[in-house]
Amino acid sequence: MQEVFNKRIVTHSQVNMKKIVLLGLFIVGMLSGNAQLNPISWSFTAKKTGDKKYEIHMKATIQNNWHLYSQSQPADAIAIPTTFVINANPLFTLDGKIKEVGKIERMKDATLGVSANQYSNTVDFVQKIKLKVNAKTSFSGTVEYQTCDDKKCLPPRTVRYNIALN
Repeated sequence: MQEVFNKRIVTHSQVNMKKIVLLGLFIVGMLSGNAQLNPISWSFTAKKTGDKKYEIHMKATIQNNWHLYSQSQPADAIAIPTTFVINANPLFTLDGKIKEVGKIERMKDATLGVSANQYSNTVDFVQKIKLKVNAKTSFSGTVEYQTCDDKKCLPPRTVRYNIALN
């Protein structure tokens, strides 16, 4: 009788251990699945437009059925706007604010009572700058953004950029 009882304890423990391992694998799989899901790809380029003048292009290419949010959101929005941080550089000055070039979509969800300014397919964020002197330098910083499809939103991401200016 003792042997049968001990076998049941071992068997029960083995089942519990398998459940714990499977749960752990499931959680790791979910986390790595979200980590790999990245519906936005970025390209960063500089275009010389004149003597000591550049346009910095920060272009987002958006996968089908996904949206990237504008820098500017309505008051009732819950979406996290796209935000650029530009590292200070004493060799240039910013010429205006970052402009968005793309087809903006003004989404209104009547069920939730929220709105959002968003883009599909592509959007090009353009910052004009003026160099103070003719010198090699770089335009660097980060972009933080959130992306959603019709069913879910991914956590905000931050991408670093560093664009050479010659």
